[in-house]
Parts: sequence; structure tokens; C-alpha cells
Amino acid sequence: MSEAKIHQTIADAMIRVTEAAAIAAFDLAGRGDEKEADQAAVDAMRTSLNQVAMQGRIVIGEGERDEAPMLYIGEEVGTGVGPEIDIALDPLEGTTLTAKAMGNALAVLALAPRGTMLFSPDVYMDKIAIGPGYSAGVVSLDASPAENVEALAKAKGVSPRDISVCILDRPRHQNIIDSVRSVGGRVVMIMDGDIAGVINTTDPSTGVDMYLGLGGAPEGVLAASALKCIGGQMEARLVFRNDEEKSRAKRVGITDLNKLYTLEDLVTCETVFCATGVTKGGLLDGVSKSSRFVETETMIMTSIDGSIRRVRTRRPV
Repeated sequence: MSEAKIHQTIADAMIRVTEAAAIAAFDLAGRGDEKEADQAAVDAMRTSLNQVAMQGRIVIGEGERDEAPMLYIGEEVGTGVGPEIDIALDPLEGTTLTAKAMGNALAVLALAPRGTMLFSPDVYMDKIAIGPGYSAGVVSLDASPAENVEALAKAKGVSPRDISVCILDRPRHQNIIDSVRSVGGRVVMIMDGDIAGVINTTDPSTGVDMYLGLGGAPEGVLAASALKCIGGQMEARLVFRNDEEKSRAKRVGITDLNKLYTLEDLVTCETVFCATGVTKGGLLDGVSKSSRFVETETMIMTSIDGSIRRVRTRRPV
């Protein structure tokens, strides 16, 4: 079976996987329990993954085996027959958003052929991302936020005041925020959901030019998969808070703890990205339920042909 055919077959199956997770999480939206909502999404996604004809391996998941009984890093999923696939996933991107019934929560996964996606521990990752259309190396994680704003403004042919930077609203990002604003850049704050934040850099209608900040490594690899499908640039570096986190990295084969990863390092081969909206947001509509039907909206992207599809599904309750 050709690589293109593998991607098309598995991609179609992944729509059902993220839909199942999104519907399960939506049933707990607004009920104030982040853990319960996340567990519901995990359970539904795992059940669906195990129905897919593949030899799947989780490389980005809910954590390591000791911390996550389901969808842990290294877990094998699928029927055990079919292509060997690496999977990065976040069954509920935006647990707080879901618990508070706020917008932009997603059920997300990405996949690629075995051995082509960063096998990362569940630690923090520093990230910078921009959309397509710029020469390589326009921005750099090793430059200051202010320098990156000025460099992107020059490449775009605008003033730094016309550059908008998406940043997670966290105390740890105050220095980044101050640096961006010091040259006149605009800061777009988000409460959660940095995968959508990175994707927004590729869509001119969002007004977001750059994504900056420290977030989860799982979200970083997932965002990289999306960028690989639709174009853009990204750099990332794993951030370790203690020796135990460094040991985790070494256990999964990471030896250079200070490595600067490019988009091609994070996902080295063709990839598929799939996301279903849980709660309505700028990227996707959320789950909608009536007494008779449940409706979902899913975005699925494939890097092999650069295609982007939006799939609306309605099924009986």
C-alpha cells in the first residue's frame, strides 16, 4: 500500500476518533471537573483508536505509564494489523476551557509513519511559530521577543506595531509580553489552547502573526504536525524543571537536552493532523446536541498533498 493510500485510509479513521473524544468531553462541559472531562475524552479516544486497522504507538500522550493508565507514551493501540504508525494526541486540549464551558476546546491528534515524530517526554517546551510565506530563519527562539517582532515586521514590510503575537496568559510569560510591547507589538492573550494559537498564525483572518511561549511538549509536536500540513516555521526547545524530568527524556532516547528543534526535527516525514471542536471557538464549531442528533465539526489536514478538509457530521443520539 502506498504512503498516500496509508494516509488517506488512516486519516478518514481519525475523524471518528477525535469525534468520539469531543462528544465524550462535551457531555461534561461546564460541570467544573477538569479531570473527569479529560478522562472521558481519553477513554473514548482509546476505545476508538483500538478499532482502527493499524499498529499504532503513542509517542505523545497523557504522560508516562506510571502516571497515565491509558494513552501513555509508548502504549500500543489499534488492531495490531496494518501500517506502523506513531501518534501524538491530546484527547482534550483545553481541560479548563471545557470545565468552564468556554470556547476553543479541542480533541486533537496527529500521526506519521513509525519513527518520524519526536518521541518526547511530557515536559515543557519553549516555542516560536509563524505562518507560511517567509524565508527560512526569519525568527529564532534564540533571539529576544522584541527582535523577533522587528524581524517579522521587516519581512512582512510593516511596522512592528502591526505585528500581533499570540501568548498564553501565564505569569511566566510576563517578560515575553513586556519585550513584545517594548517595540510596539500587539499581544493577543489566550487562556488555554496553544495548538489553536499556533495554527492561527497561518490564517490571515485571525490577525495573529506569531506564537511565542512556554507550553506543553505534547501540544508542541501536535502544533508542528499542523504547521507541516499547511505551511509555516517553528522552533522549539524542551525545558526541564528538575533532574527527574531530565531522566524521563533520557529514557525515551533524548541525549541532547538543549537541542533546538526545527519543524523538520519535530516531524520528519509526512503527517496527518486531525482536530474536532469540543466547545465553539475561532478554529472550529463545538459539539451540538439535540434530543435526536449530535453534530460535530472536524478539521483534517494532510501534508502529503497540503489538503485541508472540514467535515461536519450529524448522527443520531
